[in-house]
Amino acid sequence: MAYVPGVALLAALAVGCSAGSDGSATDADSKPGGPTVTTAPPGKYRTLPAPCRAVPSSTLKDLLPGVAELPRQQQEKALRGSPTITYDTDRKVGCSWKADAPDSSRNLSIDFERVVSYDPLVSDDDRARSLYVKKENAAELPGSSTTGTAPEKGAPTGTGGGEKGQEKETGKAGDGTGSTDPSPSASAGTSSGTPGTPGGGDEDLRPRVVDGLGDAAFLDDLLTRAGSTAQHRTVSVVFRTSNVIVTVRYGEQPALVTKVPDSKELQDKAQALARKLAEVISE
Repeated sequence: MAYVPGVALLAALAVGCSAGSDGSATDADSKPGGPTVTTAPPGKYRTLPAPCRAVPSSTLKDLLPGVAELPRQQQEKALRGSPTITYDTDRKVGCSWKADAPDSSRNLSIDFERVVSYDPLVSDDDRARSLYVKKENAAELPGSSTTGTAPEKGAPTGTGGGEKGQEKETGKAGDGTGSTDPSPSASAGTSSGTPGTPGGGDEDLRPRVVDGLGDAAFLDDLLTRAGSTAQHRTVSVVFRTSNVIVTVRYGEQPALVTKVPDSKELQDKAQALARKLAEVISE
């Protein structure tokens, strides 16, 4: 029986070692005083609407007057639109429509882009804000420089030089000439009074920031003319809501070479559609 205390002593030592081992592991995991890493929150939107069904038929008929004159089967086909080819429908989708009327042809396209930041320190909203600002800067809105919110630190801001380089044959709303060197009066938003173009110092029709649409929005208006062909005007409305960027492009080309597409009509209808799409996204 003399060996029993020795056995009891070994058992006690074993229990003590086990307890000490657990305690050291807990201390190592807790790492008191270490830095806390906070991951940026995800964006509000995880999905995108079906673009070719985002615009009601009644709205399409108003935007594309020639559709109403088509036979029923052709009308239905025209209203269905053509989906944009994309390889990731969770991130970017779009649709386009076109219709020809006796006096003009009109085209419409919409694009939805859901922005995802793969940087854990940059939120989806911040990344979307950065991309939106690049688009606004590229539009070179008159009388403004970097009108949007600055992008997050380290993100490229872009000046739009590459994109605008493709628009040398176009003119902003307000000149109606398509010239690469508009006159001082054209730069100030005036024109010679040609029907269908902004004139009389009406600056409301110039490319500009748009209030009350999403988190940020702007409108661009480009008039294109190549050689002796009819002039084509395209109004673009771009807006951001949380981590989604939406682009609406609405254009018209009159059948007559001498006719200039009406800025006000195109701008009003493009903005109205953009506001409807903002509601579709939030549903």
